[in-house]
Amino acid sequence: MNLQETFKGKRVFLTGHTGFKGSWLLQILHHFGAIVKGYALAPENDNDLYNQIEGDKLCYASVIADLKDAHLLKGEMVRFEPDFVFHLAAQPLVRYSYEHPVTTFETNVMGTIHVLEAMRSLQKPCVGIMVTTDKVYENNESGNAFNEDEKLGGYDPYSASKAACEIAIASYRNSFFNPSKYHEHQKSIASVRAGNVIGGGDFAADRIIPDIVRAIEHNEDVVLRNPKAVRPWQHVLEPLFVYLSLAEKMLEEPVSLATAFNIGPEKTDILDVETVTRKFINSFGKGNYSIEQNANNPHEANLLMLDNQKIKDTLGWSPKYDAAKAIQVTADWYANKEQCAAEKCLEQIQNYMNLSGL
Repeated sequence: MNLQETFKGKRVFLTGHTGFKGSWLLQILHHFGAIVKGYALAPENDNDLYNQIEGDKLCYASVIADLKDAHLLKGEMVRFEPDFVFHLAAQPLVRYSYEHPVTTFETNVMGTIHVLEAMRSLQKPCVGIMVTTDKVYENNESGNAFNEDEKLGGYDPYSASKAACEIAIASYRNSFFNPSKYHEHQKSIASVRAGNVIGGGDFAADRIIPDIVRAIEHNEDVVLRNPKAVRPWQHVLEPLFVYLSLAEKMLEEPVSLATAFNIGPEKTDILDVETVTRKFINSFGKGNYSIEQNANNPHEANLLMLDNQKIKDTLGWSPKYDAAKAIQVTADWYANKEQCAAEKCLEQIQNYMNLSGL
């Protein structure tokens, strides 16, 4: 199947379309000719990527609403009758989750349940891609890469809420979308656990790349609170094209692919936060950093790696960018002042597609 042909004219319900990853996915889907209905909170800041790309013009409809409003969410989805549901909306920040744990659990767990509950009411076949995170595993920081069968858990409220999402997704898949009864319900549900994503247009608080960019703009040092923390860094286009490719293949194999998948870089391609910062500054051409001396920071894992073999075997996929290339492409986006945000995104999307043979 051809990815562009698969989504051309298809109806896609996209939660979190106003966020960083959602804005990139919206542009890809619009480029493919999909009919997209977005459901999300309003962008937080004027310079958020969604505003910069004029995201409203890329949507068939943009519903600005909360996942916690189950009745509204159900009505919007059922009336739209989507062929695909991509659930990206979430409270995505670890440090924020310490300050607002109840909101984090409500949004991430009950919000996901509301999406799944809405899908139960669809009277047509539908593929659902439920996006969680690499942080769903009970992390003992042993240095081993987690595979999809590892024990779920989470120290901080964000990680725990996403692990709970996975349990809820599995419960709905077993109880209401059981693959053995696909001929009855015609819903195929997969969860995808992506590593730390970087890319142009991210302006969120408490993320390393936006923090560096803001520091450069203000001629300040970016302060690293956890410089030796290792993460599975990947460019935003890597997981997004995996989501799309997986959804496409689920049309052919809705039973066997209704499961969970890790999406991350190769296990040998790991960098700590300080190295990422140094490489970004070198690629950007300016900037400095310092290391925070504060023992009172809330707990965050120092080591986290994913085993991506399952998705590689399933799709014949491999990462197109190593971490160094992902950092370079991201720095190029922010440093480019000649093109508007939409032009920069579409150029990088096309470059990635050419590299992938799409």
